[in-house]
Amino acid sequence: MTALSFTILYTLFIWWFSTGAILYLDGLPRSTYKYSFAAATLVLIAALYGLDHSAADTSVSGAVIAFSSSLMVWGWLEMSFLMGYITGSRRTPCPLGARGWRRARYAFEAVMHHELALATGAAAVGALSFDADNGTGFWTYMILWMLRSSAKLNVFLGVRNLSEAFLPEHLRYLQTYFMRKPMNLLFPFSVIAATTVATLLWRLALLAPEGSFEAVSLGFLATLLSLAVLEHWFLVLPIPADALWRWGMRSRGAEDERLIKEGVRASR
Repeated sequence: MTALSFTILYTLFIWWFSTGAILYLDGLPRSTYKYSFAAATLVLIAALYGLDHSAADTSVSGAVIAFSSSLMVWGWLEMSFLMGYITGSRRTPCPLGARGWRRARYAFEAVMHHELALATGAAAVGALSFDADNGTGFWTYMILWMLRSSAKLNVFLGVRNLSEAFLPEHLRYLQTYFMRKPMNLLFPFSVIAATTVATLLWRLALLAPEGSFEAVSLGFLATLLSLAVLEHWFLVLPIPADALWRWGMRSRGAEDERLIKEGVRASR
C-alpha cells in the first residue's frame, strides 16, 4: 500500500467512524453524557499534547499524529455542541415571522457560544502548530472549521437535505432556523472554491516524493477537503446521506427513526 493510499483509507475510516461514534454516544440517555464527555475531555488533553509533541516532527508518523490530534480536538467540540454543553444564548425555536437580518441574528444567537468555542479551538491549535515545521494539525482544523461554517450557512439559506435527524431531542429547536429549498446562491461558490483548493492539494500530494512527509500531510488534507465537498453535495442531491451513519443512530428512539425516514423521503 502506498503512503497516499493509506492517507485516503485512514481519513475515510476516521470520518465515517468518528461521526457515527459521536452520534451513538449522543443518542444515549442524557444521564450518560457526563461520563462520555469526561472521557472525551481526557482525549482532548491527549490531543493537545499530540499537537505540541508533533509540531516539530516532519516524519510520516508526525503527520499522522498531528492530523489525528486535530480531529480529536474537533470531535470534542462536536460533542460539546450535540450534548448541549456549548450551544448559544438562545435555546428556543425561531420566532414566527422572523425574516432577513432578524432571522440571521436569532440563528447566530442559537449557536453563538459554540462559534466562539470553535474560534478558541482554532487559536489553541494555531498556537501549537501554525508556525511549526509540521503544520498538518493546524490546516486540518482550518479545513474542518471553514467548511463546517460554509455548511451551516448553506443550511440557513436553504438546501434540500437538512439532516435534522442528526439533532438530538434537546436541540430540535435548531431546525426552525433551517430552510428547505433545492439550492441557494451561496452553494455553487462554496463548492467551486473548495473543489479548486482540493484539486490543488491533490496535485501537490501527487507531485511530492512517495512516502514523504509532504505526500502524507497533503494527502490527509486533500482527502479531508474532498470529503467536505462531498458533504456539501449531500445537502442538495436526492441522496439520504443519513444512511451512512444509521448504525450510529441506533441508540436513539422511535422519534429519531421517524425523522430519518422523513429525511429519506424529502431527499427523493
